[in-house]
Amino acid sequence: MTSRLGRHSRGFLCAGALAALLLSTVGCGRLEELADPPASAPVEGDSTPSLAVNESAVALLPGSVSARHTLRVAIPTNEPPTQFYSEGTRYMTGTNPDIARLIGKALNLDVDIKVVNFDSIIPGIAAGRYDMTVSSMTPTTKRMAVMDFVDYMQMGNAIVVAKGAEPVTRDTLCGKRVGVLTGSYQLTVNVPAYEQDCAAAGKPPIETGQFQDTRQAISALTSGRQDAVLADSPILEYATANNPAIEVSDTFDYTPVAVGVTKEPALVDAVSAALDAVIAGDAYRKVLEKYGAESAMITRARVNAAQ
Repeated sequence: MTSRLGRHSRGFLCAGALAALLLSTVGCGRLEELADPPASAPVEGDSTPSLAVNESAVALLPGSVSARHTLRVAIPTNEPPTQFYSEGTRYMTGTNPDIARLIGKALNLDVDIKVVNFDSIIPGIAAGRYDMTVSSMTPTTKRMAVMDFVDYMQMGNAIVVAKGAEPVTRDTLCGKRVGVLTGSYQLTVNVPAYEQDCAAAGKPPIETGQFQDTRQAISALTSGRQDAVLADSPILEYATANNPAIEVSDTFDYTPVAVGVTKEPALVDAVSAALDAVIAGDAYRKVLEKYGAESAMITRARVNAAQ
């Protein structure tokens, strides 16, 4: 689950042996940030709710982060409502950037959002380029070779089809042309498991089409090149609400997604304590309600709860 995401990449030599372990999961993407970084100030209506500094969490910060006074947070883009540029600007908004900013407020730190390809995040964390990622990432055992994880909300899988088309559900994916996102949990974990079910039942395999973002996948769907798109439920529900040519056919498998934190125990402890404060406060509810994601709320920020 999401992420569960990706964008165009070029080859490079991945940093570190641990990152190499993950190539079958996330690929080897470029590390540099995408062009046109977001503005440093929010536009009207995009400010993050206020949140008090949590001194207990601040006290846990490693000296390197305290001295820098900045959290470097890797986030992909173009996936409303989880992360996207506010219309007409280069200001990054959505549930993920806003949660990252709330963590920063709890820790009394500035938040420097680095907009990157999803499949570049894990190599970037391994290389020490980013402190953490808030990108709807599902904590898995493989990913824990490079990062620690702290839950911050929950997501499910969703399947969308063209309006009026034959429904496609979790149980009828075999033999279908299914669009998924490059580097996503759906591609790397869900689809292989579903294909095992297809093989066991003597049914044809899923014909997987990979896309760099949801808009590309939905374009392939509405043009008849795909039978369905499988991705994170908030993303596809948002897309459906804004595109009358598609409809949700199935939702399932709701589980937590987590903040990925570089393997620095003190920083993991600080982020965990900060997220406990965020989740307990009203600002968390306000952020999720702003993007129609109230169903994503959780009540506990678990650490390293692999899915």
